[in-house]
Amino acid sequence: MDRMIYIAMSGAKQVMEQQASAANNMANVSTPGFRAQLNNFRAVPVVGQEAATRTFVAASTPGADMNTGPVTETGRPLDVAVRGDGWLTVQTADGGEAYTRVGNLQVGADGQLMTMGKLPVIGDAGPMAVPPGAAAMVSADGLVSAIGAGDPATNVAQVGRLKLVNPAAADLLRGDDGLFRMRAGVAAPDADPTVTLQTGAVEGSNVNPVSAMVEMIANARSFEMQMKAVKSADENDQRANQLLSMSS
Repeated sequence: MDRMIYIAMSGAKQVMEQQASAANNMANVSTPGFRAQLNNFRAVPVVGQEAATRTFVAASTPGADMNTGPVTETGRPLDVAVRGDGWLTVQTADGGEAYTRVGNLQVGADGQLMTMGKLPVIGDAGPMAVPPGAAAMVSADGLVSAIGAGDPATNVAQVGRLKLVNPAAADLLRGDDGLFRMRAGVAAPDADPTVTLQTGAVEGSNVNPVSAMVEMIANARSFEMQMKAVKSADENDQRANQLLSMSS
């Protein structure tokens, strides 16, 4: 019975881990540019004297769903949505590069162009800054322009061009902060001129709320089944102890 309890508890633990990932997807159903985390179970061979056919189950997150989320037009000059495949490049706290689909940009108090999460947006020459008091706008090819308050339209100044990249999905790894980075040993990608933007629009999360809810319900039922197995094993142990005590 100890083996039965161990197997059931191991299964319950893996279901709980997968439920946490599914709950995170559900919590980000309204987060702009969010990519759903894929969840799966995989077989893990038992190492020991057991037969080679015996395996346990482990929860795994093989990657993210890279399908494009719904695009909502906002009309805001600094809102951009990447068309098809591609990523915006941002600077992380440690000075490295990371990639995101969150396109609701803003200009900070110091004029720096950044995401709503306060991450500096990287252009063709590093982080980008807009002149104080100027209104910024982004074109479909990622060119950022600015015009001073009260200046004529002919006085538009080019600030720089957003670094738009399109690395292979297999080379990207999601971080705990929701940003994607290149896997260890893979060089940072160069700007890809074929990546374009839809301006005045924001891409939403690609999480399907119905599918996420169904997955959470299925995980909850699976956890309940594992715990019932633990209870059954415990009851069998108690009955066995009673029979042994009676026989003695």
